Amino acid sequence: MKAGALSTAGTAVPAQFGLINLLKAGAAQLIVLHHLAFYGPMADRARPLFPELVDWLGDSARIAVQVFLVIGGFLVAKSLSPDGLPGLADPLRAIWKRYAKLVPPFLAATLCAVVASAWASDWMVHDSISPPATPGQLIAHALLLHGVLGYESVSAGAWYVAIDFQLYGVIVLALWLTGQMAGSRRPAWLMPLATAGGIAVSLLYYNLDGDWDDWAPYFFGSYGLGLMAWWASDPRRKPGAVVLLAVMTLVPALVALTVEFRSRIALALAVACVLFLFGRVRTTSTGRGWSIVNRLGQISYSVFLIHFAVSLLVNAAFTRFMPLEPGWQALGMLVAWASSLAAGAVFHHWVELPLGRAVRFLGELVIMRPVLAERPFRQFAQAGERRPG
Repeated sequence: MKAGALSTAGTAVPAQFGLINLLKAGAAQLIVLHHLAFYGPMADRARPLFPELVDWLGDSARIAVQVFLVIGGFLVAKSLSPDGLPGLADPLRAIWKRYAKLVPPFLAATLCAVVASAWASDWMVHDSISPPATPGQLIAHALLLHGVLGYESVSAGAWYVAIDFQLYGVIVLALWLTGQMAGSRRPAWLMPLATAGGIAVSLLYYNLDGDWDDWAPYFFGSYGLGLMAWWASDPRRKPGAVVLLAVMTLVPALVALTVEFRSRIALALAVACVLFLFGRVRTTSTGRGWSIVNRLGQISYSVFLIHFAVSLLVNAAFTRFMPLEPGWQALGMLVAWASSLAAGAVFHHWVELPLGRAVRFLGELVIMRPVLAERPFRQFAQAGERRPG
């Protein structure tokens, strides 16, 4: 059943996952502010005004990325295996669609960061400015292998795009492999059990070693919590099955926090619990507040991609042309924040969406071409078979 509401203009407004948009919108703001506090000279100069706030944004606010990891797992479970059953018919197609969604706007934002670094270097000297990108570095970014191959990221947050793609690939592969193992039986317990095992291994081993932070196993614990939250919140499940899934989710996470408390994992577990309780709720409110929240949620990926280039240019401009007093530099941080949101909205409308449509269209042409080419041949062969000898 499709839920919706009527706007003041009388048009139907589709119901959305309001809580998810709220979490994404809030996490995106924290990530932007974290990078503003961590990179660039404005935060250093503004720090005397709000030292505790700037220090918190520059350090602790980075764990907001866990919100995206958990939501990512939640939504991937919804799209690839809503019932938690093993099996995936076309894993390569699924991986290509994910690549086509993530990478074109990511590369566009990467090129913007390259230009912004070159421009900013004329106005200031700072560690946040990357050296000119090499062809090998850009190719590694295009393949989402920059971290694995040891290349420096051109922009802040580039690592997350690569990790998201890796995690998606892990789930696609797991669904396909479990489907091959299960055959026609498709037991309902197989994927949740495999996911719970992956959460345990990730949180109790890989996530304790920072050397693994360029690889999916380091982050799978948080991602897997999102997967389990979707499956456990299915209203069609019997109470006993829900309890079992909840235990399979909570036990490895709580044990891992007992072994070594990590605030990022505690946050991931809290977000997973919230999604379990309310993640499937769709909101139909047409109020201005929800409209802003939904819009910020929709453009969160574009804001995540483009904000570094924008903040770098604003940092350079306020360093070169504005007074260096704390008040002016704090104003610069606000300008960079607002400009990042505006640039994200523009980037979403004019870059992310059109590029995604174009790449998907080209991909479908390449995928469907063999099928379309085969049909006339089959028709010709069948006609030849009907031809009298």
